Amino acid sequence: MAHSDQPDHAPSTAKLKLAFASIGVVFGDIGTSPLYAMREALHPVHKAGGDITSAVLGVASLLLWALILIVTLKYVILLMRADNRGEGGILSLVVLVESVLKRKGGVVLGLGIIGAAFFFGDAMITPAMSVLSAIEGLNVINPAFADFVVPLTVAVLVTLFVFQYRGTAGVASLFAPVTAVWFFIIGAMGLYHLSDDFTIFRAFNPMHGVQMLLDHPNLALHVFGGVFLAVTGGEALYADMGHFGKTPIRIAWLAVVFPGIVLNYLGQGAFIISHPGAVENPFFLMAPGWGIIPLVLLATGVTVIASQAVITGAFSIAQQAMSLGLLPRMNITHTSETEQGQIYIGQINWLILVGVIILVLVFKSSSNLASAYGIAVNTSMVVDSILAIVFFWKAATLPRWIVLPALFAIVAIELTFLAANGFKLLNGGYMPTLIGATIIMLMVTWLRGRHALAAKLRRELIELEGLLKSLERRPPTRVAGAAVFMQTDPVYAPSALMHNLKHNRVLHDILVFVTVETTDEPRLENSEERVTVKQLPLGAWLVEARFGYMEQPDVPAALRACEPHGLAIDPRQASYFLGRRVIKTSDHSELPFWQQRIFIMLANQSARAVEFFRIPPDRVVELGMQMSV
Repeated sequence: MAHSDQPDHAPSTAKLKLAFASIGVVFGDIGTSPLYAMREALHPVHKAGGDITSAVLGVASLLLWALILIVTLKYVILLMRADNRGEGGILSLVVLVESVLKRKGGVVLGLGIIGAAFFFGDAMITPAMSVLSAIEGLNVINPAFADFVVPLTVAVLVTLFVFQYRGTAGVASLFAPVTAVWFFIIGAMGLYHLSDDFTIFRAFNPMHGVQMLLDHPNLALHVFGGVFLAVTGGEALYADMGHFGKTPIRIAWLAVVFPGIVLNYLGQGAFIISHPGAVENPFFLMAPGWGIIPLVLLATGVTVIASQAVITGAFSIAQQAMSLGLLPRMNITHTSETEQGQIYIGQINWLILVGVIILVLVFKSSSNLASAYGIAVNTSMVVDSILAIVFFWKAATLPRWIVLPALFAIVAIELTFLAANGFKLLNGGYMPTLIGATIIMLMVTWLRGRHALAAKLRRELIELEGLLKSLERRPPTRVAGAAVFMQTDPVYAPSALMHNLKHNRVLHDILVFVTVETTDEPRLENSEERVTVKQLPLGAWLVEARFGYMEQPDVPAALRACEPHGLAIDPRQASYFLGRRVIKTSDHSELPFWQQRIFIMLANQSARAVEFFRIPPDRVVELGMQMSV
């Protein structure tokens, strides 16, 4: 994934290069929706025996206006103005709204937790849906291939996830050309079939969509559920803004992606009007016989690229959630030496793979899976819109009388989509709902457990400065070298210091107490803001190291940045004292017993501070302590 520190201030040539690169990363999900969106939107009418010809105009109109209002107006025009120093995405928006409200936590954080949780649900469904729908093109060649669709899909997905740890740097250069060819091909297919029936251009009149819903009131919400599949992936435009910049993404959408998708939907509509039997799989049936195998191969490649973008997005959301204290620490592997956005989180990777494989094996076809698709991303989109209303209302970066009515109208449309997707609950929609609800429960449990633990520690701990002053009066034995103590609160003495004094009765000549703080910014560009250094009694030092919520904390790097402030130590030679807590349940905890058990399980799975803070493992001294939550 490309990353540019100042993508929107780059010269025009650089912006065009970034726009081209973004085609391969940002638009894979929304770009593969023509494989199934028209088919699934028409399916309720076809199943009910309705007039397909008249329904096509209405569905095509709904598809076009969904793309115009939700993707173009909401994400490309409006939400890209709600950026946190260039970064976008649900958790960046939460931090941004908290900053304009000057209040953290509460309802805003709750909405962020819901949006992020359902994003993970979408990260499981998108790869399964996309790759299944591409490989199902084999059925058009020969129905006998039907038995091979599920095994081939599983093989492709397992291969994709197994090689995640190697990063995408080696193949990312192919993503943009392959996806650009895809948009050219699907646009050309649609353009070729426009002449099948020029009445399809009447779909630009939104009244045809309204009329179709009035003609089929009992099917309206079911049709809406299919139409929504066309806008899944809209969130990616906003989430990946930090990697490419708003201008390159806007250029790519308006010049390449939007025209290609619109032409394809219009072509599919004209083709179905002239060949009503093609409603079963209009996308592949539009292709000439000789072109179906290459099209299936290209579609499979593009759906793998789309899946890769969603997986990378899940890694990024997980990293932000860890920084904001919503998830326990996990080991983060940086797969590129030059790109900050290229990360790999093993636990997230394998969890998503298990979920994806279960979905493929349970639902077996993209039509069945369509019944589960949409609820997760729809929920995230509604949360985006609600947070955007709060932001534009408070920040007033655009005229409120224009922005707020537009966003309220979009929320109304998205809530209608959500009602439509609600019909899918019993037919498979329960899967993403259960996934999202489980992740919400885990995040809330982790948040509550950490607060309960921190409150208990504050009651039991001693103030650091007071302790150091008392040790000055009766100094313990000093030994040569530097000792670094990690602490969660700069006011209180870390438990590792207390245990070291209790058991070893010695202190090093140089004492450094490090607190790691996550800022409201995605990344700290100013190195002078990275550390604050304060001298304490007993010749000790207090270091407050700051890292953006999209950065991985690096304590040795922070210590090296302390040299201009008078603290000069070699991070590779220092001893790092860490407290290792064994947490037990308690009858007096504010958490119910079941939540205590889950919190302890999450704490036990949490990555060791050594890996998370990039501390040299051969320089670590761990001191254990037992406490109840």
